[in-house]
Formats: sequence, C-alpha cells, structure tokens
Amino acid sequence: MFKKETAKMYFDYKDHQLNALLRMTDNVGLITEDASIQRGLIHILWNRGNSPVIFDVDGATISLAPDQITTVTYLHMVEFQKPLPALTVISFNREFYCIKDHDHEVSCNGLLFMGARDLPIISLDEKEKSSLKTLLDVFEDEFQNKDNIQGEMLQMLLKRLIIKCTRLARVQTLGVSVANDASETIRKFNVLVDEHYKTLKQVSDYADLMFKSPKTLSNVFRQHGSQSPLQIIHERVAIEARRQLLKTNKTAKEIAFDLGFDSVSSFNKLFKKCTNLTPVEFRNDHREKSTIIQE
Repeated sequence: MFKKETAKMYFDYKDHQLNALLRMTDNVGLITEDASIQRGLIHILWNRGNSPVIFDVDGATISLAPDQITTVTYLHMVEFQKPLPALTVISFNREFYCIKDHDHEVSCNGLLFMGARDLPIISLDEKEKSSLKTLLDVFEDEFQNKDNIQGEMLQMLLKRLIIKCTRLARVQTLGVSVANDASETIRKFNVLVDEHYKTLKQVSDYADLMFKSPKTLSNVFRQHGSQSPLQIIHERVAIEARRQLLKTNKTAKEIAFDLGFDSVSSFNKLFKKCTNLTPVEFRNDHREKSTIIQE
C-alpha cells in the first residue's frame, strides 16, 4: 500500500495477512501513537535538518545534531515538544523484519538496537549522508511499486540500511571497522543483559553464559573505552526502572520487586547511583517538567 499526505512525507507498506508494517515519514508524532506502540515498532531517526533536535527518551534528554541518526523501540517512552521537529523516521515491526531472527545477517542486536546502554548516536559525513540519501530515494521509489515482490524488495532495502548503520555504529562506538572477537563479545554481552537483567545482576552470571571469565569481560570493555560490564547491567536496570516510573503508577517497592530486588533499599541505592535521584524524586521531577511543558 502507498499513501502520501499533504505537507507530510508518508509512505507505508502493509501485509495484513502477516500484520507486517514498514513506514517512512517525517511525522515524528506517529512514534508515540498508541497504535504504533501496540504494533511493537522499531524506529530509525535521522536528523536531516540544520538544527539539533532535542527530545526525551525515558526521562533522559537526547540531542540529535544535524546528520545524526539514532534508534528507539516500542520499549522506549519518547516525548517531543511542540512544534514537532522534522526528522526522517523509518519504522518497522517484527512481522516485517525481526532483528533477532535475522541477527546472523545484520549483527545489529546489542549495538544498533539495545536497551543495555545509551541510545546509539551515529554521525554521518558527506559521503555517508549522500549514500543514505540515495538509499532513501530507492525506498521511496519502491514504496510506489505494487507488485507481488514489493515486500521482499523493501525488506532487502531495510536490511541494507540496518547494515550500513550497524557498520557506522561499530566504528563510532567501538572503534573497529569490522566485527572482531572483542566487538562481538561486547555486542553479545549487551544482548544477554537485555534478556536477563531482571534475574541476573552480577558480571559473573553473564561470564558463565558466555563461557568467559569476569576478568576477561572487564578487560575487553576497558580496552574499548566502554562502560564496565557491571555499569552496563546497572544502567539497563535503571532504564527499565525509569520507564516504569514514567509509564505506570507502580510504587518503588513494586518496581523493585518486578526488577528482581530483594529489598526496596537496594533498588533505591542502585537507581540513585545511576541517576543521582531517588525513584520518587525522579518521578516528581518529571511530572513538574511535564506540567511546565503543558503550560
């Protein structure tokens, strides 16, 4: 299906039998609509404008400079101030392209799409910007082809975009141009933390899953100038805690229990270490900011 709206760039492909969706638009408001969240959409955001775009993700402020790309998923709570900024957004759901099932093809999980660390910020030089602009033009052409291989062609283009962004993220976050043992260790650690952070809180837990020693893991992360493995585990817990504090009315005690803590005091201590605020202070602070924005 193809649709183009006045004053807004909007293309989409839908396969109703599979419940698959791919969308390209500059209407960032669609990121936070309920229907999109229910579909489980993943979003690639590209600031193609001339000014930085400021927005909040899970209560943390993100500044996306011109010619920078980042990603958010259906797990994130994304808030844009009005007037809505101009961002090119490519969105897709698992039914269209499952990054987990196709990880052997694109190796993006734990690097481009991950919850264990801060959002990836990818900067484009002129050559990279031109290359991706050409790719978006091909996307636009393909959205208008209504034959029986359109979905397959769009999936190939999306895979190409993900691979390009993953390569750039690998260079810019890990300092390596091609995947090696160290970069794959970091990537797989991030994936495992994303899967098990509620039940596994120690580096040794993940070292066992990866058949490595905790010391080996720590050395790999230190050599790449990254956060330590323990910091990544704590940050992942704090990210989910922020989401629940913002999205739900759960008490700190209820959130602590959901995140696998034996006591609320242990949870409060970790949360404050990561955010410099207690859970109650964080929730109240965000409510005050939201009130100011609405006024």
